[in-house]
Amino acid sequence: MNGQPGFEPVFCTIVPPHALDALARAEDPALARAARRTLERDAYERTRRRLTTVIGAPALARAAGAPRNQPNRTVCDAGHQQDLPGRKVRGEGDEPGQDATVNRAYAGLGATFELFLQAYARDSINGDGLPLDATVHFGEDYNNAFWNGEQMVFGDGDGEIFLDFTLPVDVIGHELAHGVTQYTANLTYFGQPGALNESVSDVFGSLIKQYTLGQTAQEADWLIGAGLLAPRVTGVALRSMKAPGTAYDDDVLGKDPQPATMDDYVRTGRDNGGVHINSGIPNHAFHLVATALGGHAWERAGQIWYDVLTGGELGSQALFADFAALTVSAARARYGEGEEVQAVLKAWEGVKVRVAQTPEKPERQRAS
Repeated sequence: MNGQPGFEPVFCTIVPPHALDALARAEDPALARAARRTLERDAYERTRRRLTTVIGAPALARAAGAPRNQPNRTVCDAGHQQDLPGRKVRGEGDEPGQDATVNRAYAGLGATFELFLQAYARDSINGDGLPLDATVHFGEDYNNAFWNGEQMVFGDGDGEIFLDFTLPVDVIGHELAHGVTQYTANLTYFGQPGALNESVSDVFGSLIKQYTLGQTAQEADWLIGAGLLAPRVTGVALRSMKAPGTAYDDDVLGKDPQPATMDDYVRTGRDNGGVHINSGIPNHAFHLVATALGGHAWERAGQIWYDVLTGGELGSQALFADFAALTVSAARARYGEGEEVQAVLKAWEGVKVRVAQTPEKPERQRAS
């Protein structure tokens, strides 16, 4: 927790509840058992996070004497238990060990730190050198990874549906990006603001992957969690930003429910009002902007999204239309009247989101 009044870090997982619900109903008892254990643990962590926001948590800050603009990573091993943070197995500057999961987590934390520093001059996820902590080998057959407001946690997967959650670097980036949102716009984790929260994490998770691989927008696969699904699953990833709704279609896992436009917006009380589902719409808008502009997506397209997230005008209750309006304003402010503004306008038109005339203001501004 960042210690700033009004900021409420939330419990955010990479695998949405609807996917785990489907697995919990599987005929194979081993699959169902692992999914149910994961859902139970997620519910516990969600409740714990809610209580922490009420009673408060120790403020996290740059370690004393830690240099600026350099990562400060710690990876711990839970040993398949569920006590956090677990046993420390690698600290900043330590040589790689024999555990590939530990090494991937360490590298993923570093890749996330580097993208935000090099592309946006942001010193860690809070902008002030916040230590990056992660725990691996969490639980038994735990089918998720999450940011709990203070650290990253990775399960090993059940090996049947999900593999090791440190395998895709965009999963690591996605979860840490929830921390960036926590320290900036603090988007409410419900309905459209929650879907924007999830989408922002997908955007920067994908950018971290692209930055690490040196890919252009045209070269990128725009998949979230590619390599996470086990071979038996009919699918390629958890989500597709290029073609929402096409990431998987599996007899056990179900079909990817994400819409690509507002025509198919899903109204539901589950999944915090469909935060992992309707995020497909702003995800697709970003993909359209990035591919229209070409080159490296973290540069112009990513810069516009980053400017909106950190600019102080994005309200915690912002709707898609509010966010869209701010991206237009941000593009115009940084690049003037040119192809960037036109790409943004065309993208939101493409996903059928109306650009609001007066974007939602932050809570602190509305209250004044």
